Amino acid sequence: MRTIFLFYFLISVLSVQAQIERKELLTNRVTEAPVIDGKLDEKEWQNAEIAKDFVMFEPGDGDKEPENQKTEVKIIYDNSAIYVGAYLYDSNPDKILKQLSERDNFGTADFFAIGISPNNDGQNMYAFFVTSGATQLDAQFSPANGEDFSWNEVWFSEVSFDEKGWYVEMKIPYSALRFASGEDMTWGLNLHRRIESSRQHYVWNYIDKSTGRFTQYDGILKGLKNIDPPTRLSFSPFGSFILNSYDGNTDTSLNFGMDLKYGITDNFTLFATLVPDFSQAGFDNVVLNLGPFEQVFSEQRQFFIEGADLLNKGNLFFSRRIGNSPVGRGDVEDAYDEYEIVDNPDEVKVLNAVKVTGRSQKGLGIGVLNAVTENTYATVVDTITGESSRIKTEPLANYNVFVVDQEFNKNSSIGIVNTNVLREGDFRDANVTSLVMSLANRANSYRFSLDGSTSTIRENDMNTTGFSSRMDFEKTKGSIRYSIRHRFADDKYDKNDLGFQRNNNYNDIMGNVSYQIFKPTEHFNNFRVSFFAGHFRRFDPSVSTGNYMEIDAFATNLKQYSYGLEIGTNLGERVDFFEPRTEGRFWKRNGMFSTEGFFSSDFRKRLAAEIGLEYRKRYGTKEQSFEFGLSPRFRMNDRLEFGYGFILDQSFNQPGYVDTLEDETIIFGVRQNNQIENSFSGKYNFNDKSSISISFRHYWSTVAYEDQYYQLEEDGYLSPHPYEENNDVNFNNWNLDLRYVWQFTRGSELVALYRNTIENQNDRSYLSFGENLSELLEQPYGHLLSIKLIYFLDYNNIKSWLSKENS
Repeated sequence: MRTIFLFYFLISVLSVQAQIERKELLTNRVTEAPVIDGKLDEKEWQNAEIAKDFVMFEPGDGDKEPENQKTEVKIIYDNSAIYVGAYLYDSNPDKILKQLSERDNFGTADFFAIGISPNNDGQNMYAFFVTSGATQLDAQFSPANGEDFSWNEVWFSEVSFDEKGWYVEMKIPYSALRFASGEDMTWGLNLHRRIESSRQHYVWNYIDKSTGRFTQYDGILKGLKNIDPPTRLSFSPFGSFILNSYDGNTDTSLNFGMDLKYGITDNFTLFATLVPDFSQAGFDNVVLNLGPFEQVFSEQRQFFIEGADLLNKGNLFFSRRIGNSPVGRGDVEDAYDEYEIVDNPDEVKVLNAVKVTGRSQKGLGIGVLNAVTENTYATVVDTITGESSRIKTEPLANYNVFVVDQEFNKNSSIGIVNTNVLREGDFRDANVTSLVMSLANRANSYRFSLDGSTSTIRENDMNTTGFSSRMDFEKTKGSIRYSIRHRFADDKYDKNDLGFQRNNNYNDIMGNVSYQIFKPTEHFNNFRVSFFAGHFRRFDPSVSTGNYMEIDAFATNLKQYSYGLEIGTNLGERVDFFEPRTEGRFWKRNGMFSTEGFFSSDFRKRLAAEIGLEYRKRYGTKEQSFEFGLSPRFRMNDRLEFGYGFILDQSFNQPGYVDTLEDETIIFGVRQNNQIENSFSGKYNFNDKSSISISFRHYWSTVAYEDQYYQLEEDGYLSPHPYEENNDVNFNNWNLDLRYVWQFTRGSELVALYRNTIENQNDRSYLSFGENLSELLEQPYGHLLSIKLIYFLDYNNIKSWLSKENS
């Protein structure tokens, strides 16, 4: 029966898609480019065809735009770019929200956007946004990554205002797009307008939110003839000065490098960073980690973020592994505990990185990334002889990702992903390969997804091979939706050298059913409620590890207040194979009840806030915890904004792993854990190209154990043990960033960053907040000053300059 069902599902997937009504706009070529000043008064605009009759995307569904807020758009082109002129009429232009913000940040402002699909494939789109505060945003949209605002190109725009509304003028060079040449070209097109004061979003070509992806609802741009894609080659050379100071020791460096983009073909682009400098990446929100799994931080290095949608297929690639902590760093602390460790770097330097990504007109996507990291050494000193030694903790290493992905039917794809890590010498090597597919039927009402992966780890002259899979079937159309998922990994599967996994050795099945609205009701603009249930098992041995059920609800009312509620529970005992930190051992725990709620006010107002509260209680025990969060934001005016965040998380009578003794006895303790986080942010925008900002975060966590400790028995339960060591913890992490950004021309900028850091850990868990803060501020500070100048050079402009000089 399952085979018959799958056969008919695949047949329906491979059928031709149903036709969707598509508006058409005819563009025309001009011989003289308009001046990009937001005025739209050049003669080139006068005879251009108008895209009009926009309809509501949200909160309504297809409602016509009001006459006093109508939108009209014109598109023209020449040999070097397409030009967009948008007339955004408004009956109350004085009430248009137009906060200034940095690039790729909407702020509290209206916006206009154009979405272009040169391949007209219904899946991949380039979008260019301009806000009423003149801020630029650009993004790639794809089935794999959704909205990817890390993608950045160089293009031009200006806005203006009068008594009728506001206006946008844009120049999008062909070098910012990926397309093949043609005598008569047809591109996918949609146009968007957001009116922030009423939270209304209008589109030119209707989008059915209840079915499929919005990229499948493009209109058509016609009239593009005989466009030859330019040579897509740009250079961004940079120089940086870095000063690092800690506890009286100061190091300075002067670095030079370059980022490069080159269009290998019409649709494929090479990105390279040579001698990269990542000193200005944002700080990580470090916390005290009491659990068995590593803490995960998001990627903040622009090179690894931009254009990474293909590379993320199959969820095998976690870019923070490149330049992460050396694989042998912990071995130094274990093997040389009688030595003084003078230096043990926690990061590996990236020497260079190159990637190629793109997708052909026929939907074939190719992504390749290769990065090289340098040898890394720790320095230790023999405390008796005084002899110094260098220990290699990470050898010269090569990281590689390769993806081939074929899209078809505008809603489906199948691909192969491979990641590979080769380390010089006898260090560990790793290879992971995955087959990934996502298949939807022609009505976009059902989707079947499948990933199957194998990993091979070579270490100590031995190969270890593992397997993992994930299979999803979901209903994706209508107000009532459901899904079922099975995920599996054997006890040998390991993708952590270039990916991220918390654990392996699982065999889980999960299901979800939900109800949501797509049109406003009498009380709500948005409403969604869902129920989730999962049963979790160990693969080897094949035993149940627990279950979980959860009900979630989310709503936004007509006044733009948002509410959320979540209630979850485990039934029966949970078997935890990870907290004991010893292979084959497990800990049996009672189930837990948890509930969480939040409220968010209207962020169109100058003063707005989010409030959250969570409570957790373990059945049959005294263990419980609660968390409270508050994050107000104040927009003083269109240039200046402040934000504050406060989180209090307290756990009481919480048992957890403490230590493993030499006789392999596993010790647990019952603790109280208090966590307090204070954060502050502020930003002043001089204009849409220049700003100064401050980001501050202080995280404080204390752990205090009771006098009674326990040992973990073979049956998974705890019994008293006469363990007496002090394991109390007082942990602080402090970061302050002050950043100035000046984009003196599109693509070129000067960035100055000052960072102040403190990290401290001891056993003084009894300190009050004030006493702890006073003691913390007496610790050595880390100071970083980084000044970086980046200059954007486009090959086509260089060629034009040289031609003029020679003429």
